[in-house]
Amino acid sequence: MPAKDPLAVKSTSRWLTIVGIGEDGVAGLGDEAKQRIAQAEVVFGGKRHLALIVSLLKGEARPWPTPFDAEMRDVLALKGKKICVLASGDPFFHGVGVTLARKVKPEQMLVLPAPSSLSLAASRLGWAHDVETISLHGHSIDLIRPLLHPGTRILALTSDGDALAAIAKLLDELGFGPSRLTILEALGGPGETRRTVRADAFDLKNINPLNVLALEIESTPDARVLPLTVGLADHLFEHDGQITKREIRAITLSALAPRRGELLWDIGAGSGSIGIEWMLAHSSLRAIAIEADGERAARIARNAAHCGVPGLVVVEGAAPKAFGKLETPDAIFIGGGGSDAGVLEKAVKALRAGGRLVANAVTLEMEALLLDQHVRRGGDLTRIALSRAAPVGSMQAWRPAMPVTQWSWVKP
Repeated sequence: MPAKDPLAVKSTSRWLTIVGIGEDGVAGLGDEAKQRIAQAEVVFGGKRHLALIVSLLKGEARPWPTPFDAEMRDVLALKGKKICVLASGDPFFHGVGVTLARKVKPEQMLVLPAPSSLSLAASRLGWAHDVETISLHGHSIDLIRPLLHPGTRILALTSDGDALAAIAKLLDELGFGPSRLTILEALGGPGETRRTVRADAFDLKNINPLNVLALEIESTPDARVLPLTVGLADHLFEHDGQITKREIRAITLSALAPRRGELLWDIGAGSGSIGIEWMLAHSSLRAIAIEADGERAARIARNAAHCGVPGLVVVEGAAPKAFGKLETPDAIFIGGGGSDAGVLEKAVKALRAGGRLVANAVTLEMEALLLDQHVRRGGDLTRIALSRAAPVGSMQAWRPAMPVTQWSWVKP
């Protein structure tokens, strides 16, 4: 007699069923999905989804409220009853399944997915799943900027038909006008269509809001391509001279050692270059740029958008007062204003245990503070001296940049 599976779950304990549904409606559902919908006491879903399965409904149909309730109060209030939730395609691919999984234990759910819209798009185009994927649904289209490299293929979820013209315009402005855009509309349904156009010749109208955008990126010689390496060229940032220069920035980010899901405070952010490159390292990383100068704070926000990380949070105010009730950081960089009263000590206090702090000094006053911190707390001191070749008459010579003293420390 086979051993009992300790992870087996009785079907009766699964009070919630999540059914993925495509544009083909009932015709695309399996027998179990149809049965679960028919047996449900209440079926939740968008109005479009509910209309697709009306022939199966025996219980109550409840469309999602407006605005959407991310806390899922209506669903959770019915725990113990037979509840069904309808989702587009794969419920866990940017879908309602992700929201529900935060509230309902896996053993209480039965999930019956359908192919995601991106899976359908890849199959229509004959593309392997090693393409770049991104959701721009409800998000800034600036998020696509870091993906724009010649030869790249991208599958993007968009908010509506109108967003595509804005994306095409952005590509053209950045030097990617020759890129090929394919719009796949109403995938899997009877009204499925496909249209293709160059970004610099975009003229499509009446685009179905249910669409996936496929991009094949091509560039002009002067395209704004964001390199994959740490240490972006200084000219990619708008600045007034208050910027951590490229080589110093690369060393600084190495010392900060970003890890997935972490939050950085960039104190005295200047142009925002450190926080921006921190976020570019991985989509899960977050940063708060703290800057006292209003003009620089506005410039940081522009730089963040132009580098494809519009989610960078800019706090305008002087440190340490601006720390206020900010979320506890995993890492802190002090680039400007570190010698001001209380900044360094309060930054150390704010940092979580095990977090990293990196501070750069070019002035003697700030260097003295870092030397004192090194004596008191330990950590690493590094002296960074760079020289660049520059003309001297008809010849070339080395011109030294201001040396930087860097203190890096891990909080016990």
